[in-house]
Amino acid sequence: MRFDAALSNISKKSISFGKSLLSTIEPFDTDDKVKSTGNGIILPMYVYVNNRPVPKAEAVVSVFDHGFLYGDGVYETLRVYDRVVFMLDEHLGRLYRSASLIRLTMPKNFDQIKAALYETLDVNSLENAYVRITISRGHGPIGLDPDLCKEPTFVIIAEDMKDYPQSYYEKGIKTVIAQTKRNLKDALNPQIKSLNFLNNILAKIEAKEKEAYESIMVNASEHIAEGTISNIFFYRDDILCTPSIACGILDGITRRLILDLAVREGLTVREGEFTRNDLFAADEVFLTNTTMEVMPVCKVDAVRYGVGSVAKLLRKVYRDEVRTYVESIKGSGPSLLGI
Repeated sequence: MRFDAALSNISKKSISFGKSLLSTIEPFDTDDKVKSTGNGIILPMYVYVNNRPVPKAEAVVSVFDHGFLYGDGVYETLRVYDRVVFMLDEHLGRLYRSASLIRLTMPKNFDQIKAALYETLDVNSLENAYVRITISRGHGPIGLDPDLCKEPTFVIIAEDMKDYPQSYYEKGIKTVIAQTKRNLKDALNPQIKSLNFLNNILAKIEAKEKEAYESIMVNASEHIAEGTISNIFFYRDDILCTPSIACGILDGITRRLILDLAVREGLTVREGEFTRNDLFAADEVFLTNTTMEVMPVCKVDAVRYGVGSVAKLLRKVYRDEVRTYVESIKGSGPSLLGI
């Protein structure tokens, strides 16, 4: 589909509010055929590679790509509600920051990335979606020198998402505290959202071995840091607590929004250093990230928690914030940069 036609299609859909704004989704459907239309037609999946969408079977990068060889690159995960990418500028700002911190020259500017993103959504006929933007150093001879790579590799994957099981939100998920420590922040800056994810993968393996959904990682000082793909909050003594950035965590965009919403709702908030015993003594615990939004925790190691009123409140006001954001973007009129 030509992009001018795609943009026209976006513009037409931008004034329609008939679709649900709040369809929650789980990423990564591995089937080549990912979307069924109302008349039974199965649409192939397209992936944006460098400068254009290509069928999934053709979406390949070189085995000499330094993202593959060394994990040399950055990425960002985004969520799409009713064709509006939530907090798009914040996510792209963090993507640019990550690239800057590893001295990676971005191959596209903000507007070009937005255009590529919406073209990817359109060619896949997606309205509520999971999006991952990945930028690697590019392909080049084997070796660590970044100058071996002449041009970055740019990829956008957008997929129709599936609902998280409703039971997760009603009953909470099981977590464990991993033996794998969070990387030292002085060794690898946690503000880099890097393709190097082995630290988190090792902790995730521990969770799977203990039949838990997520691992909570501590830092070298034994202070609670974050999950493998999430930030952690707990409520204790009428205070909403979460590890501070100084603990060596990624400054999650959902995390920051939840903190702002909590203050707006009159909750007392504390960012600081906390031990596992602080966590074990909590009244309730929940996790946040872009796709799960606010996810209650029912168990950390052997300690059980109920799904509390604070998690329920913050999930509700978060979803209200999403609705307001989507309506605001749509209300501003058709725009490539906003919708």
